[in-house]
Amino acid sequence: MSPFTRIVLLGSLLALAAMPGVTAQQDRRARTEADLQAVNARIEQIRQQVQRDAVEKDRLNRDLRAAEQSVSGARAALAKVQQDRAERVADLARLAKEKTQRESERAKTQADLAAQVRAAYFMGRHEPLKLLLNQRNPAEFGRNLAYYGYFGRQRADQIAKINENIAQIDDLTLKIGEEEKLLAELEGQREAGLAKLDAARKQRGQVLATLERDSRNRTASLKRLQDQQGQLEKLLGELNRALSRVSPVDPNDAFAKLRGTLAWPVSGALAARFGEVRAGTVRWNGLLITAERGSPVKAIHAGRVVYADWLPGMGLLMIVDHGGGYLSLYGHNETLFLQTGAAVETGDTIAAAGDSGGRSESGLYFEIRRGGKPVDPAPWFRGRTPPAR
Repeated sequence: MSPFTRIVLLGSLLALAAMPGVTAQQDRRARTEADLQAVNARIEQIRQQVQRDAVEKDRLNRDLRAAEQSVSGARAALAKVQQDRAERVADLARLAKEKTQRESERAKTQADLAAQVRAAYFMGRHEPLKLLLNQRNPAEFGRNLAYYGYFGRQRADQIAKINENIAQIDDLTLKIGEEEKLLAELEGQREAGLAKLDAARKQRGQVLATLERDSRNRTASLKRLQDQQGQLEKLLGELNRALSRVSPVDPNDAFAKLRGTLAWPVSGALAARFGEVRAGTVRWNGLLITAERGSPVKAIHAGRVVYADWLPGMGLLMIVDHGGGYLSLYGHNETLFLQTGAAVETGDTIAAAGDSGGRSESGLYFEIRRGGKPVDPAPWFRGRTPPAR
């Protein structure tokens, strides 16, 4: 590097360092990153505290959580095995089809070669000599001899092709055997997964039976419902305070501009609306949508997962922060596909609908919160009701 180039480069660096906008931007980015890490750490503390307060101190909640997490884990493992098995079945079908094609090519090549061999046999063993003795025109003899050479080379090529097909068929046969062995192993895993799922369901059924006996006492049932509502409010309050550092309530209500444009998070039918009486003085703060077990639950808008765990009354719950103080809640899931901190895009499948939280029917509980306060979700969607199942 020449002295002049070094001077120019040094001057550029000094000028860049002297620009207040660059350093300010770097400082803001560093502060935002530090704040985000602090918020993530605080969210994890909140999650652990919620589990201690809402679950560990209540035996039935603890048993129900363990049972439903076992069911969720068994279903997820079984789904993975079934997906692997479907892929292996497709591979096996593809290999079998390819083997059939190779065998067909081999049979056709053998038939063509057999026809040529028969023709050569009828001509006799000394075809070139016969051609020489029977031809009066030397030019015609040369052409016939060239044809004979071509047929000879074609026979050799066909023999090589037959040998190649035989080798490929043997290789495909070996691969098919390996795929069949893997399929047998996956079938065994599927049977084990079904047995594990059945045991987890029985365990959950026993806990639900205990809860059902307790719920016959109207006062005790209402008390449990109020406790669950209080635990959710406490969780949301803690999350809202933690998120306000990096995602304060938006005075311009940017998220509100999406009102009436959002797609429903799941297909199904409305079973409960915002503000309706749930029991006693407890009202619904969101929507309850009946949906088939395993139905895909989709994020209504882009954001970041700030909670993904089991919560009494909500079961497997996911909460997504959309910025500006807005949160969306998805409860009673069968399976959660994302963990806390994961980025979410509009329409991403984030969970599968289920009956966790002690429900007797599968579906999804959905809320929208602004600054920790519930708002009616219905006007935010394009249609008046969810799409039919």
